[in-house]
Amino acid sequence: MGDAIAIGISALLETISNREEDRQYTLGYKRFSLLGAMLTAVILMIGSVLVILENVTKIVHPQPVNEEGILWLGIIAVAINVLASLVVRKGKTKNESILSLHFLEDTLGWLAVILMAIILRFTDWYILDPLLSLVISIFILSKAIPRFWSALKIFLDAVPEGVETSDLEKDLEALPNVNSVNQLSIWSMDGLENNAIVHICIKDWEQMMETKEVVRQCLEERGVQNITIEVDSSQSNHAQHKRRVRELEQKHGHHH
Repeated sequence: MGDAIAIGISALLETISNREEDRQYTLGYKRFSLLGAMLTAVILMIGSVLVILENVTKIVHPQPVNEEGILWLGIIAVAINVLASLVVRKGKTKNESILSLHFLEDTLGWLAVILMAIILRFTDWYILDPLLSLVISIFILSKAIPRFWSALKIFLDAVPEGVETSDLEKDLEALPNVNSVNQLSIWSMDGLENNAIVHICIKDWEQMMETKEVVRQCLEERGVQNITIEVDSSQSNHAQHKRRVRELEQKHGHHH
């Protein structure tokens, strides 16, 4: 029941994340997908830890199981999980990735149950039950923790994975007519599209439009899709710009 509720909430948040931006959420609803990913990852981690704690004692004192009943239950459960995983398999969002992991956990768990039930029909190796549960739980935990951390970093507006701001800043400053880069902020709303605010000082104001286009192209080539470019002709305007940036970032923070 807990699994069904978690998956239902996660699927609902994924649906909400596809809505267009409006007056209340001017940056869109994409963060709802991340929220679903983090929720599912937390449930996976808590579930795995509980299974580990429960089965550590069972290794010392294995309990007999009804292999006939769990064999058929396992076959039905695997079929359901395989169908569910096929639905979200092609998804690219963090939420869909975590949901895939959730279904993988369930599928592996029930496959282990089926295997165990078959073996127990011919042996009395009841230790297999807790042993397989431990292996699967540790495997899922090792996958869920990094995915949760990845989603959390995006939620906290960390620089997207694979983007090096220091290298990017050097590339921008090496462009024709760019005197300096005074600000470069990069973040992602959902882990799929990257956003950037860049403030540059240029040497020749007459080439401003051409320079902005070259800067935009440079950022797009490095995986940034949504770009805001601010331009000054001298360093004296930088302090004024900084104030504007702080106001913009405060507004951005309020929408989270």
